[in-house]
Amino acid sequence: MTTMGSVVKNIIGDGIITFMWVFCVSTLGAVTSVIASALQLEGGIPVLVITTAIVASLVFIFNIIGEAMGGASFNPTGTASFYAAGVGPDNLFSIALRLPAQAVGAVGGALAIMELMPSQYKHMLGGPSLKVDMHTGAIAEGVLTFLISFAVLFIFLKGPNSLFLKTWLLAISTVLLVIAGSGYTGPSMNPVNAFGWAYVYNSHNTWEQFYVYWICPFVGAILAAWTFRFCFPPPTKQKKA
Repeated sequence: MTTMGSVVKNIIGDGIITFMWVFCVSTLGAVTSVIASALQLEGGIPVLVITTAIVASLVFIFNIIGEAMGGASFNPTGTASFYAAGVGPDNLFSIALRLPAQAVGAVGGALAIMELMPSQYKHMLGGPSLKVDMHTGAIAEGVLTFLISFAVLFIFLKGPNSLFLKTWLLAISTVLLVIAGSGYTGPSMNPVNAFGWAYVYNSHNTWEQFYVYWICPFVGAILAAWTFRFCFPPPTKQKKA
């Protein structure tokens, strides 16, 4: 059962870790570019491997940080999908309180990296943006969030025991879905990450932002959880005679 103390701890933790996540993940393009230039690589599979390795490192580090902070999360769709799948201590009340903290943390992370990123790399910053019509983008964001949510549930609940293998599988899944969605919505697959950058560009209060980057990702995450529960139903408890 979730106590008020643990909820407050999660609210603080969520704000901090979301700030750190948005700040760090926003440097992905710049760090990949620097490493690729140092190794004299130009596009293709080698650069993709670099990006995947960076994502895997971030996921690994942030999983450790999140666990150390008592289950702090930087993606509300992840929290929602685990709740809908019947996994974890959260309830609707705690989720409703954690979400604003994550949004504030995302805004702080986006503003901070905008200030601190060296000028020659600032053109590589920016959040997800809609590249197709709104309804197509909404469907794409919903489908992508469905896939990543199902992948997360499967990897962490049914996947290998090794944390290293779990991290790599999640990183590869994330990178592949980012590539798949790059021509549609960016993509985000994380409403507060999209919100943080939308706030920076003063587009956070638009219907497009709410529809594409909030409603559809949450629908996708919850459908993924229900699908997971259908495919892998929890074991039934046998009643004692």
